Amino acid sequence: MVAVTESLSTDPCVNVKKLKDMDVRIIIGLFDENSASKVFCCAYSLNMFGGRYQWILPGGYQGSWWEEANSSNCTSNNLLTAMEGHIIVDFTHLSNRQIKGISGRTPQEYDETYNRELLQKGLVASKFHGFAYDGVWVMVKALTRVIESVRYRERYDIHRNFTVSDKEIGRMVLDSMKEIRFEGVTGQVLFRNGERMGTINLSQFQEGREVKIGQYNAEAEVLELINHLIRFQGMEPPKDRTHSQRWDVSVPLCIILSSTTGLAMLMALSFLFFHIKHRNHWVIKKSSPSMNYLIILGTMLACTSVFLYGLDGSLVTDKVFVTLCPIRTWILSVGYTTTFGALFAKTWRVWTIVNNKEIMKKIIKDYQLWIIVGGMLLIDLCLLICWQMVDPLRRTVEEFSLETDRGGEDVNTRPFLEHCESTNMTKWLAIVYGYKGLQMLLGCFLALRTRHAHIHLLDDDDSKYTRLSMYYVTVMSIIGTSGCFLTRYNPNVQLFIMALVVISCCTCTLCLVFLPKLIEIRDNPNQVDPTSWFQCDPNQEDSETSSSSSSLNQGSRSLESLRTENQQLWRRITEIGNQLEDVAMQVLEEELSPPSRQGHEVTLRAQVCSEDVSRMNRELSDDINLPEHVQRRRSVQLPILHHAYMPAIGGISASCSSLLRNPDLPLP
Repeated sequence: MVAVTESLSTDPCVNVKKLKDMDVRIIIGLFDENSASKVFCCAYSLNMFGGRYQWILPGGYQGSWWEEANSSNCTSNNLLTAMEGHIIVDFTHLSNRQIKGISGRTPQEYDETYNRELLQKGLVASKFHGFAYDGVWVMVKALTRVIESVRYRERYDIHRNFTVSDKEIGRMVLDSMKEIRFEGVTGQVLFRNGERMGTINLSQFQEGREVKIGQYNAEAEVLELINHLIRFQGMEPPKDRTHSQRWDVSVPLCIILSSTTGLAMLMALSFLFFHIKHRNHWVIKKSSPSMNYLIILGTMLACTSVFLYGLDGSLVTDKVFVTLCPIRTWILSVGYTTTFGALFAKTWRVWTIVNNKEIMKKIIKDYQLWIIVGGMLLIDLCLLICWQMVDPLRRTVEEFSLETDRGGEDVNTRPFLEHCESTNMTKWLAIVYGYKGLQMLLGCFLALRTRHAHIHLLDDDDSKYTRLSMYYVTVMSIIGTSGCFLTRYNPNVQLFIMALVVISCCTCTLCLVFLPKLIEIRDNPNQVDPTSWFQCDPNQEDSETSSSSSSLNQGSRSLESLRTENQQLWRRITEIGNQLEDVAMQVLEEELSPPSRQGHEVTLRAQVCSEDVSRMNRELSDDINLPEHVQRRRSVQLPILHHAYMPAIGGISASCSSLLRNPDLPLP
């Protein structure tokens, strides 16, 4: 791309100064020896030489022309200093190939003949003599084709007497030149788009002499360079203009953060598999399973945004970067709202039950929690859609002041940063952060109000860890937002802070919500909650809530879980019956030793109890599910389960139960 074109005036320094002001580094000059001396003298005075500049000149200058140049302001040494390293471009005057061309001679044979004729006639040689020689052959070939074409038309045309206009002759000459192709003394001769295709020699001016550094074959479009002979004034070829260097994200940092994010997402998938596998367990059922799924989904969306924020202009094209601008903002916002909304909904349910005694008689269903989360997401999506439609996010470039190359070279760089911004970025961020800040404030308020709540209907540990997750997410979100604003001009630190906040929030939330459940299920693999059948606290204030919890648990059990529970209860009844029989036999043996009236009564009681217990065991072995046996079993089991003495129920008398009581203790 040509930056500017300048024509030399009376004072070439004016034109050279314009090139410097426009920061032009690669300069192609087309002028003779006299003008070249003036131009390089101006370049020397303006310091336009060295590692920052590259001059390219045509060939054909006479040897040591700088010594004969008429320039009053600069010496020959000044010109040599300014000229050092410039590249000379020139056509190949004679081919090096040992091939006989159209004339029947090799290029070397032609050159010998030409030099011999010059000596005989005393003429001065011209460097273009080879092109003139091949040019004559081109004209001969073209005219020969035209003549043959005209003769052909005269012979076979129906009109014997016809004339050919000059315009038609010119067209025929051009058409014939397109088909010309032969080996000349200057190399392969052919034309493409009206231009002669040949070989171009590249030389460099080094320490007062020209050194060949390569050549370009225009026909084959192949450039051959002799790299070890090329010398640049700096460590590398000069830049064509001030180099703009992007402040991009470090690739090793991006790899580390991406790997860590991948592990966090793998952990989320593991908890999802665990949750699905144990979805019928009482620990999972009491912790709002649908909200747990939303928590996993939200954390995975938030982690996905880390991958997208790590893709900057150095890794993707500008078009892809523009597309990623709104996508990564939407994914992060929706992921945060989904996770925090699920935590908020679970905390709201606890707060509603604690602060409204009437609602304890009812059950807060999952669809009410879905309405809360859906409402938050709806507001979030409305804000994002309005933002994108009214003032969309786009790629912006922020440039900074020039900096000297860190390698110490005489090359300046202009750093720049890529941002995803809109025209009123501050206002939109204030609206979004204000809405989400209100969410966090209200969530923390509900968490504080329910910190001492104890509800049998819900899992107290789950409520406690939900509150801790809300506190942690709120604090880390404030820290992350502030850190990203403060490190706006350092993309590596900004990405690190953002990724650290997102990964830590997701990991902490998942661990707090699911690890206690995993431990509880490991310690208690039974799917039925044992506390819903055997624990009863008469002094509990929330008795209505406890009964509602039992109703909820009983109603939610599947047929398979009820069968399993029934088998466990009957095994427990059998164990208690065996223990009761052992105790009765021990008491009977102790009372048989002193023959007294009291001992006789105790013996009789023990015998009666032993007979009753034996009869119960036989009945259990026959059919423990018969209705007539249920009342009798309760007379034996309930006193032990509740640690109290009850009157006779069924087939066992109150005197039998007295055998299990310590005579020294008062009656309850």
